[in-house]
Amino acid sequence: MLPALHLKVERLLFDLPEELGSRAVEWIAIPLRYVYALLRDFARGDLGMRAMSLVYSTLFAIVPIAAVAFSVLKAFGYNRELEPVLYEFLRPLGKQGFELTAKIMQFVQNVQGTLLGTIGFAFLLYTVISMVQKIEEALNFTWHVDRPRSLARRISEYLVVLIVGPVIGVFAMVLLAQFEASEVVAKLSGLATGHASQRGHFAPYVLIIGLFWFLYTYMPNTKVRHGPAFVGALFGGALWAMVGALFTRIVVYSAKTAAIYAGFAVVLLFLLWLYLSWLIVLLGAQLSFYVQHPEHLRTGHGEIPMTGALRERIAMSAMYLIGERFLDAGPRWGMSDLADRLDVPATVLGEVISALEDHGLVLSTEEDTIAPAQDLSNITLASILDAIRHEVPDPRRPEPRAVPAADAATQLADDALRAATRGRTLRDLIRPPS
Repeated sequence: MLPALHLKVERLLFDLPEELGSRAVEWIAIPLRYVYALLRDFARGDLGMRAMSLVYSTLFAIVPIAAVAFSVLKAFGYNRELEPVLYEFLRPLGKQGFELTAKIMQFVQNVQGTLLGTIGFAFLLYTVISMVQKIEEALNFTWHVDRPRSLARRISEYLVVLIVGPVIGVFAMVLLAQFEASEVVAKLSGLATGHASQRGHFAPYVLIIGLFWFLYTYMPNTKVRHGPAFVGALFGGALWAMVGALFTRIVVYSAKTAAIYAGFAVVLLFLLWLYLSWLIVLLGAQLSFYVQHPEHLRTGHGEIPMTGALRERIAMSAMYLIGERFLDAGPRWGMSDLADRLDVPATVLGEVISALEDHGLVLSTEEDTIAPAQDLSNITLASILDAIRHEVPDPRRPEPRAVPAADAATQLADDALRAATRGRTLRDLIRPPS
């Protein structure tokens, strides 16, 4: 019943507006498609599993990351502002949030004032890098990116995250507090005689949106445009604020439950709030991906139906565009740019490029760009088709028993295809001989 209902809803949102041809119906269907896609991805459970994995990593890494942030901010003279930022994140826990913030800062002070030794420092460094790597893997999943950063890029770019992230967060909060405390802004907003807490009410949410925006733009191993990243950050920040307000009320009205769990109540509430926070982060990242790649709205993370002929066409088109750029001495194609040019999902293009790379026809670089692996005169059209039709040997792939008549027919089709493209190279296809 549920699969049938799922197909009916999908057809209603994606096929019916086109059949009716009404512009008004199309405008109504567009936002509903995004809502449907996010609810579908949430129901599948993949985002929830990654959110739980991030909760587990956060438990180990929150104190080392806070210690690193404390050290970075201390160099700028803003280390005292770390505690308010941490408390803003834990504010939905109520009184327990204040106590937990004080406890984490006590741990941070212990780390700062203790000689860890080689093993302790190695463990601290490992937990910090592992946490950032987990975040990258989760955001790469939302962006359908299969290739992580190289080791050299991870070291340099993770350091940027660990240095820039805390600085941006604290500086943004300090500037917002100063800006909102000014008399000019207070008069313009009609809050000159109001409470200071009212003026600073929106500052944490602006801070959260800014941090989400930085995370969505920088962390996925692909080119993310600022517009889609901002839409996802705005959605994630607003959802985080609403869920936080609701969570605060739940904490207030669950005194009996807290009494049952006694000292474990703060731990359970902390775990639950971490899970909800990471889930919101991933949902916002998923929305930013759909805004930049609306062609994925219908399929999401599901398997995309492909045919052999379609894969061959994509491979030939990709090789043509890559070779054309090479002959024109232009910049190399990036994976996301090439997917946009062909108007195909990046996951589909990635599978095709991987097959071409396994057969030595293209090379992918650390910057996620693609270049020919051979001289274009040595790449035959038949070899491009063979790369898609015949994958490299793999012991895990089944080898069916021979059926002579069927095998002969298959071989006949292969021979006919090679005969039709015999003597033609990729260079001939791009620059036909006069």
